[in-house]
Amino acid sequence: MAVDSSLSDPPPNDSAAQANRSADRTAKRRRLVGRVPPRSLQVAVGLIGLLMVLMWANLSFGDQAPENFLPRLQRFFADRATVHVFTLILSFLAVMTLTVWFTFCSSYSALIRYLTPLIAFAATVLTVLGIAIGMSWGALRVHFSGTMLPQIDWRRAPVAIPAELPGRSTVPVDLLTTSPDDFPQFLGPGRDLVVDKVRLQRDWQAYPPKLVWRQPIGAGWSGFAAVNGFAVTLEQRGEKELVTCYDVATGELRWWHAIDARHATVLGGVGPRSTPTIHEGKVYALGATGVLRCLDGATGDELWPSKDLLAMYGVPPGSDGTSIAWGRAASPLIVDDLVVVPAGGPKGGPHVSLVAFDKNTGDKVWQAGDRQASYSSPSLATIDGVRQILIVNEDEISSHDPATGKILWQSSWPGSSTANASASQAVALPGDHVWLSKGYGGGAKLLHVTRSGDEKWRADEVWVNPRVLKTKFTNIAIHGDFAYGLSDGILECVEWKSGRSQWKRDRYGHGQILRASDVLLVISESGELTMVEATPDAHNELGRSPAISGKTWNNLCLYGRYLLVRNAEEAAC
Repeated sequence: MAVDSSLSDPPPNDSAAQANRSADRTAKRRRLVGRVPPRSLQVAVGLIGLLMVLMWANLSFGDQAPENFLPRLQRFFADRATVHVFTLILSFLAVMTLTVWFTFCSSYSALIRYLTPLIAFAATVLTVLGIAIGMSWGALRVHFSGTMLPQIDWRRAPVAIPAELPGRSTVPVDLLTTSPDDFPQFLGPGRDLVVDKVRLQRDWQAYPPKLVWRQPIGAGWSGFAAVNGFAVTLEQRGEKELVTCYDVATGELRWWHAIDARHATVLGGVGPRSTPTIHEGKVYALGATGVLRCLDGATGDELWPSKDLLAMYGVPPGSDGTSIAWGRAASPLIVDDLVVVPAGGPKGGPHVSLVAFDKNTGDKVWQAGDRQASYSSPSLATIDGVRQILIVNEDEISSHDPATGKILWQSSWPGSSTANASASQAVALPGDHVWLSKGYGGGAKLLHVTRSGDEKWRADEVWVNPRVLKTKFTNIAIHGDFAYGLSDGILECVEWKSGRSQWKRDRYGHGQILRASDVLLVISESGELTMVEATPDAHNELGRSPAISGKTWNNLCLYGRYLLVRNAEEAAC
């Protein structure tokens, strides 16, 4: 049968349909590509993420990492505060890079591209505004921990101590009489973080610490020094920097001496940093702005005109923070008839390492050295039978003749008082050895100090270990052949002769420690008190007890059976 070809459908245009399908696939692919960051951006963000993973891996396992594994970079990222800061910077960089691409380069609709970042920005602004309002109403507080992490306390702040100065007590104070229980200076009787004359009960279940008193105190990171039942410290009240004297048994304020001075930084907080020294009935105190005072321990009255170290050594008003960023922190050292403190100087120099004043008149006796001050305090040691003053300066340790200030020996100890600062003491050890330690990845070092026949001194390195006892704000306590301390907030025991770690356990934060005979008292950064056995065998915690609340960087003071603790808000016994 014949079919009329004019009545049949025209053959489909296969090439046109295929072209349409290909165009649709291309359009879909372009839309999909436009919603995914380009490969170059993915690689960049991936590298940022990899760097953060490596930083945190080094922080977590750095003590076990091979010694030759990028040693400088490894040491730089061995400090938790540094890792926190770089994590924040890198996270911000990654988020901002992706945000810019999403807003201006992606194929999402204009509504989505512009509305999403706007909502995120508005939420950030509202959060910051809410925190600011909460802080102004006292509903919360924002501060930085020792690892530079911002912390928010979602509770009402404690009642601040009044800025108005109280009336003076008429009850006599006797700081001239001494007793075996006295804790007269920074870090204790020997300025070594050890109290060997007191033995404490080790069973805190049967014999727990008992609260004697707790009360508000002015701001600052000073510790207590205690003599004959009275304790002195430094504190900030309003625009006044005070030396205060309290009754140990009752907490009653007996006298105060105030000057117009105030130090404050965002990371370091408000108030003085050093601990006063009690000697022969007098109180010597160095404030955060570099003012040295000598006070009558009975009344708090000034015995000789105060010494303004910044004015004496040419530091322009308000500029000390450019060279010593977190305030003067050295505690005065009494040697014979002298009171010795670091002097420092302006940012560009000249610098003076130490200055000594007559302890009775305030007259300057000598000055020595040419290094900027750190946050460490001078200490007295006997090495090779010779008494000498040890001081950790900004970037070295130096030893000085107490009578003249003459430098006996020096050794490099890198640091900067505006960055990787040194705060820990040099510690003289048996066999004419000297221990050094610090945070910011510095770790510890042991020196052997010798003297030749022509009276030339030298300090040779025995070992250097950046992985042990990174004592950022703290110091070490020696017990036998072992050193104990908080290494970036973790309690650690190290054999000091070899630099080998025996154990490292429990994160107490950047608190403080004190050895009392065969136990360690540890105050955590959050204010909790812990007793740990001073043994190299293992970390053996004997008990825990609440002490004070809030960030606690202040050193402990053990006066007989009374333990004095404080921070920038409250004090307790």
